[in-house]
Amino acid sequence: MRDCHYISSSVLDVEEIRGIIDNEKNLALSEEAIYNIDKARKYLDKKMKENKAPIYGINTGFGSLCNVRISSENLTKLQENLVMSHACGTGELVSKPIIRLMLLLKIQSLSYGHSGVSRETVDRLVEFFNNDILPVVYEQGSLGASGDLAPLAHLSLPLIGKGEVYLDGKIVPSEEMLKKFGWKPITLQSKEGLALLNGTQFMSAHGVQAVLKATKLSMWADVIGALSVDAYDCNITPFDELVHLVRPHRGQVKTAERIRKILSGSEIAKQVKQNVQDPYSFRCIPQVHGASKDTLDFVYKVFKTEINSVTDNPNIFADADKIISGGNFHGQPLALAMDYLAIAMAELGNISERRIYQLVSGLRGPAFLVDAPGLNSGFMIPQYTAASIVSQNKQLCTPASIDSIVSSNGQEDHVSMGANAATKLVKVVENVSTVLAIELFNASQALSYRNPHKTSPILQKLITEFRKEVPLVKEDVVMSPLIQKSKDFLESYSLKDFSFE
Repeated sequence: MRDCHYISSSVLDVEEIRGIIDNEKNLALSEEAIYNIDKARKYLDKKMKENKAPIYGINTGFGSLCNVRISSENLTKLQENLVMSHACGTGELVSKPIIRLMLLLKIQSLSYGHSGVSRETVDRLVEFFNNDILPVVYEQGSLGASGDLAPLAHLSLPLIGKGEVYLDGKIVPSEEMLKKFGWKPITLQSKEGLALLNGTQFMSAHGVQAVLKATKLSMWADVIGALSVDAYDCNITPFDELVHLVRPHRGQVKTAERIRKILSGSEIAKQVKQNVQDPYSFRCIPQVHGASKDTLDFVYKVFKTEINSVTDNPNIFADADKIISGGNFHGQPLALAMDYLAIAMAELGNISERRIYQLVSGLRGPAFLVDAPGLNSGFMIPQYTAASIVSQNKQLCTPASIDSIVSSNGQEDHVSMGANAATKLVKVVENVSTVLAIELFNASQALSYRNPHKTSPILQKLITEFRKEVPLVKEDVVMSPLIQKSKDFLESYSLKDFSFE
């Protein structure tokens, strides 16, 4: 029996989401959430009976059709038409982990009682999550304003028995899923289709996944950077606390402190150095890694706010007796944050690739980190691979948020393009993971040429575990599988020894 997470109005943290997903917890609505959802729905039903005036999205058309009045007998048809007509997604399929996050975040947003949905609809979304029923969603189609309309339409189609879902490891029509569980399609009431489609859950899900992965990669960058410092026989004086206290950016100070602790007890670090200075890619690790940390902290806060927000439209305020058409679906805060994080993460990849380049240069060890260079190319080409990847990242870091395009006959005349920022960010983060894996592969090889002097005990332990997966390269072999094993190691290895908290 899975543990359960109760959806409520208490603040949901990004790290808490990691626990829900990693521990495969079920979801359940708290009494508070049930009360809020029911209260808003009853208020809306009462308002509809008492007030015949047009209310956007409830008894009117959508977008530029906002002035077209819809009769009461057609309100269910209006909502179903909305879901079907907006399911225009194209491109690659969204990954299952992100779809699960979309479901979780949509349920959380609807639970606050400002959306007017019925409890039956939210309960069905909870059942989807708990039974691993994941709607098939496509990457392309959202402008990042009016919410993530196309992706969220695909997320919502199975509620009404349309579209496709992942079930038992394969893609099946939603009708088959309903039959298996003995469910009937949801009959959408007024406002429900719009509440489901308006929202930022496509952007938010991508952003949350990227933030969680980036947080771990940021620590890996420090660990692998410290390993490269010893592998390249660098001075450790640039990491002295005094240097960083006179320029006390939080991320910079934190990075220098971690590098010092990681290298504590290193025989290599204690040796007298022949080189007075080291290249910037080693000497400036605190300044570069630290700036990315500070960016990550900012972006973390943006997403913590967003996942605890109501982002559909219009918003229902029962206590104030107001239904307000606003713009909380606009993804501008997310678009800017994700563009910023993509740049910050790309820089971790950029400086990592430079360290890779220095390690294979032959300036402080054998050329290309292999015996008999010439006969063996050694680690020559992994640097090419890293260079290719960081170059692609630079292209992906062109901000999506600087773009906009008019839609819906001019009614939606400024959009965030946050969905494009989201998909680019996920790709950049994945690329950085690969580059850091290549640096670990190279630095562990370079370190072997520092024998008999040893690195720090904590790094020796890391290398011992790494060698169980990736051997030393004595002569040329096919490198691609070893790079993949190095990347798998980054995914699976616990960094608890390096948290120093």
